[in-house]
Amino acid sequence: MSIAIANLRHVFGLKGDVANNVAFQDEQTIIYPSGSNCILYNIETKMQKFISSVEKSSGMTAMALTPNKRYVAVAEKGEKATITIYDLQTLRKKKVLTTTEVQSQQYVSLAFSPDSKYLVSQGARPDWTLLYWAWEKSKPMASIRTSTNVSNEVYQVTFNPNDNAQFCVVGNGVFKTYKYNEGTLKANPIQKIEPQNFLCHSWLSEDRIIVGTDTGRMLLFEGQEHKKDFHVNSPVTADSTAGDRTGTAGQSDASDSSKSHTPVLCVTKYSKGFLCSAGNGIVYMYEKTDERELYKKAREIRINISADSAQATANMKGALHEIMHMAISPSEETIVAGTRNSQLYTIGLTGAEISKGEHSLFETLSQPFHYDQITGLDVCIRKPLIATCSLDRTVRIWNYENNSLDLTKEFQEEAFSVALHPSGLYVLVGFSDKLRLMNILIDDIQPFKEFTIRGCRECQFSNGGHLFAAVHGNVIQLYATYTFENVGNLKGHNGKVRSIVWSQDDSKIISCGVDGAVYEWSVYTSKREGESVLKTCSYTCAAVSQDGSTTFAVGSDKTLKEISDSQIQREVPAADTVLTQCAISRSGRMLFVGTAQGSIRAMKFPLTVPGEWTEHQCHASSITKMRISYDDGFLFTVGEDACLYTFKIMDKEGRGLKAKDITYAEEILISKSDLQEKDTAMKELKTRVYELNMENEYQLRLKDMNHHEKTKELTEKFIQEMESLKTKNQVLKTDKDKEEAKHEEERQELIEKQHQELQDLESANNQKLMAEYEKYQELQAKSQRMQEEYERQLAAKSESHKQALREQTEQYETKLHEKIGQLEAAHDEQRQTMRIHEETKKQIEEDADREILDIKNMYERRLREEKEGNMRLTGETGIMKKKFKSQEQEIEALKSDINNLNTEKNKLNGVIKSLEKDILGLKKEIQERDETIQDKEKRIYDLKKKNQELEKFKFVLDYKIRELKKQIEPRENDIKAMKDQIQEMDTELERYNKNNTALDLKIEESKQKLKANKEEMAQQRQKVHDMEAELKRFRTDVSNCVQHIQDPQMLKNSIVKLNKKYVQSEQFVEAAGMDVDIQKEYARQRDHLERSVASFRKKLTKDQQIHRADNVRIMQENVSLIKEINDLRRELKIARTQISSLKYALNLDQNKKVHDLEANSNVLKKGIPAQGPVLSLEEVEQTKKIVEIQKSEIKRLRDELRQSLNRPLSNGQRLPPMESIAAGQ
Repeated sequence: MSIAIANLRHVFGLKGDVANNVAFQDEQTIIYPSGSNCILYNIETKMQKFISSVEKSSGMTAMALTPNKRYVAVAEKGEKATITIYDLQTLRKKKVLTTTEVQSQQYVSLAFSPDSKYLVSQGARPDWTLLYWAWEKSKPMASIRTSTNVSNEVYQVTFNPNDNAQFCVVGNGVFKTYKYNEGTLKANPIQKIEPQNFLCHSWLSEDRIIVGTDTGRMLLFEGQEHKKDFHVNSPVTADSTAGDRTGTAGQSDASDSSKSHTPVLCVTKYSKGFLCSAGNGIVYMYEKTDERELYKKAREIRINISADSAQATANMKGALHEIMHMAISPSEETIVAGTRNSQLYTIGLTGAEISKGEHSLFETLSQPFHYDQITGLDVCIRKPLIATCSLDRTVRIWNYENNSLDLTKEFQEEAFSVALHPSGLYVLVGFSDKLRLMNILIDDIQPFKEFTIRGCRECQFSNGGHLFAAVHGNVIQLYATYTFENVGNLKGHNGKVRSIVWSQDDSKIISCGVDGAVYEWSVYTSKREGESVLKTCSYTCAAVSQDGSTTFAVGSDKTLKEISDSQIQREVPAADTVLTQCAISRSGRMLFVGTAQGSIRAMKFPLTVPGEWTEHQCHASSITKMRISYDDGFLFTVGEDACLYTFKIMDKEGRGLKAKDITYAEEILISKSDLQEKDTAMKELKTRVYELNMENEYQLRLKDMNHHEKTKELTEKFIQEMESLKTKNQVLKTDKDKEEAKHEEERQELIEKQHQELQDLESANNQKLMAEYEKYQELQAKSQRMQEEYERQLAAKSESHKQALREQTEQYETKLHEKIGQLEAAHDEQRQTMRIHEETKKQIEEDADREILDIKNMYERRLREEKEGNMRLTGETGIMKKKFKSQEQEIEALKSDINNLNTEKNKLNGVIKSLEKDILGLKKEIQERDETIQDKEKRIYDLKKKNQELEKFKFVLDYKIRELKKQIEPRENDIKAMKDQIQEMDTELERYNKNNTALDLKIEESKQKLKANKEEMAQQRQKVHDMEAELKRFRTDVSNCVQHIQDPQMLKNSIVKLNKKYVQSEQFVEAAGMDVDIQKEYARQRDHLERSVASFRKKLTKDQQIHRADNVRIMQENVSLIKEINDLRRELKIARTQISSLKYALNLDQNKKVHDLEANSNVLKKGIPAQGPVLSLEEVEQTKKIVEIQKSEIKRLRDELRQSLNRPLSNGQRLPPMESIAAGQ
């Protein structure tokens, strides 16, 4: 006795009425609801993971994913509306949110805050209550009614993407934004607009919302103001491509009738703008613009309804293909859309179909699903196939081995039942008008026999496939599968038959119906062999054991019955749940039942009373059919929710058929006409391929001829240009050598001058630094003494301030104690009044309700007054605390002011003393300075002369440089262009040379082979001719010998002569061998020559590379020389600025004040413009650092100059282009 194990393997279907029913967890994984489960579907691997719903729920109504992609919230309806939050890493329940503040039994929309910490849930009618949750604490923070009118529905709520406390709600006549603040929700004021049915909305930014209506309008709000209107029926913008315009025109006729009332059903934001769905499977892409329109309609994406045969009828219904929900992947590369008819479509935003101007088309994400109740289900024996039929008028063939849809076919009538032949080649479908037997072809389902059975609700093939049974009202008809003969009619039911099942050996049929009867029929006699009738139960399904002795049946009386020998052996109660389906495995060890709530139960088998089972929640509504695969490895269920579930099953011990024992058939059916069409198509393609090959070969030969001609022309041009460039290059090299010699001489002169000036500056600066250091030591000692004095004063001040602070704190503390006493008295008075209130309440309990209300209002008023008094007192205490803090801050500010003043005083005293000393020193030094000024004037005069000479020299150099630039620049441009052209020609020439050499070798080989063949043919002909002549001679000699046949001695002599004459000698053999040796020697020498040619070519390429490397090195050396020249020019410019500063110092008025003289003395000491009256320690240190840096830089320049002077100049050098010289200036 054991309970079977059932593990969910795959689900086909989508629950389309769930709000926000598709979302991306990551780039490859999407989440969507199916039945009562949430599916995590990997787009690449096609694998699924499952999140089960809460038990005893009536189905999902809304879904939301956190922005951090860690949790998903699912709203489920029931006696109480609940929200369950699942962890997507562990797929386990995290929190369950319930509250008594909501009267409705479901939530219509959910949304998470940007930081994933808060959740907003919108309840349904009658109260339309919105809750603001701190979901991690499982408690609502605030609530509000979003719609005051019960009939005005609310559809959607979303958070501001940048604000955890702001969200928006839309509905029929409802468009509001709310702000959470300290436990309350307040509506933000919005510009008044006419009431409309707002269907959806999306936040485009922190203060911008786009709202869609049922009339096709989209309203853009910015900062609570109505900014602009868009209409989905407006044409695509003019800057869209021509393909977009033609696509819109082609589709316009189909949508003219509904243009005025095309609703906007979904709006989704992305980085470039937003997407909106409108009409019959159409999505419009709006992109941002810098114009007044803000957004423009850029592209259009459609569902290709005509391409899907399962959607042809739905196209006529129109509304079924409306896209209700959209999701964009995190990288914005993929869109997934969910439609009203429970289909999932996808498209890549970065694909070629989006970049083109034509209309883009959605593709089915995995496979098309049923979108209406599934009425029939059957499993094939010899193939891993499942057949389903539905009220959506489709028949679908599924492959449960690779979880795919093999075939789908749509019909004009609704399908009620389906049966698969054991071979998997035929399918039997019961339609509302007829029962049809159809072939399952490779890509189609084609009917080939019809039976006049209307509204057949049950049909089933026998296990051998030679018979099938079909229900016609309350009669079961038996037909031969291959002759289509009616071999029997099973009559006896008084009501409609709901289930028929064949025994394993096809000798019996068990049927049950709404009349409460379970009959056992003999296939051979068409008579009843057993019966069990229970009028109080309407049976819906029956199953039979492998030996056919036991029948299990379920019905409306909420029990599972075990029937044997026409008697009910056991009745297992189902705990107040209606059982709709049952199935037993071929091994007889596993029994499953399906319920009206959509769950399946794995029953403990054999059955016990009361029963034991394991329940699995799967479908969202009643299970309509249930089947087990022939190998007992899979369980399949379908339901009214249009979903197909597949389970992997095994008994407790894991027993079942082994995988190696299962062999599936691989044959398929194909019609003769299709085969002939494919054969003809293959023949046509083969002929076409042959023609294309011939044409390509001809074109290649023409191209080869043209390329040979072009290579000849290019080689000639290349040789001519190379010669001209060589001559130009030689001329430029000679000019470059001359210019280098001139620049070298000029550079040497400048280096010597700079060295002399640098030594003078170093000696002068060292003397100035020593004097300044002595002054700094004196000032430091004075500042230390003054600092000690001010610290003593500061300590006295701080003690006085502390005393004042203590007095103020004591004063305010006494006031605070008084206020606290008053507050306690007020509390005592409040408690006394509350006691009085209780006593009076007991005394007047028998008074009228009016008096009670008056007394209550009076005491509430008093209580408010007391609370207001308390609030005032607390406010005063807060004010006192603030004043106390402000006093402390003032004290701290005063302390800081004192410190600042002390530091300023110290600085000013130091400045005063230093100025006094400087004034005395300056008075003494004025005379000395006058003498130094005269010396400086003489030096300036000398520098002016040198400057004039340098300017003349510069003018000459500039003129020469301009002339050289005029000469060299066009040549450099030409050389550059020629180099590029030469490089390209080199590459082409190398390629052509390789091809030509290869072809020449082949031609030579073929010529030599041809020549050798001709010579060999001539030799062979000569040999044949010689042999024929010799043969004639031999015949004549033989005829002569025959004459001596009577004389043996003569015959012998004549034969010996013939032998000597005609037998080949050794010399002839040696000659033939010598010919072979000559050919071998020829081949060896030829290989040697080819190898030597190849080695010479390699050497040539290496020499070319070495030559190019030398040119690059020479160019780099030239660039470094030009940089050194530019550095010397900069130094010359700096010298000029120093001369101008000296002129400015000499022209100053000698009658200025003393501090001006001091500044001039500092200028003369440092040789730079004066920065202030006194040099600080930091400035002295900075000047030291500058001097050190200049020394190191001068040393580096000297080393580089020595290296450049010692480096020999190569003959291959040339001047750099003038662009580098201009850049250096």
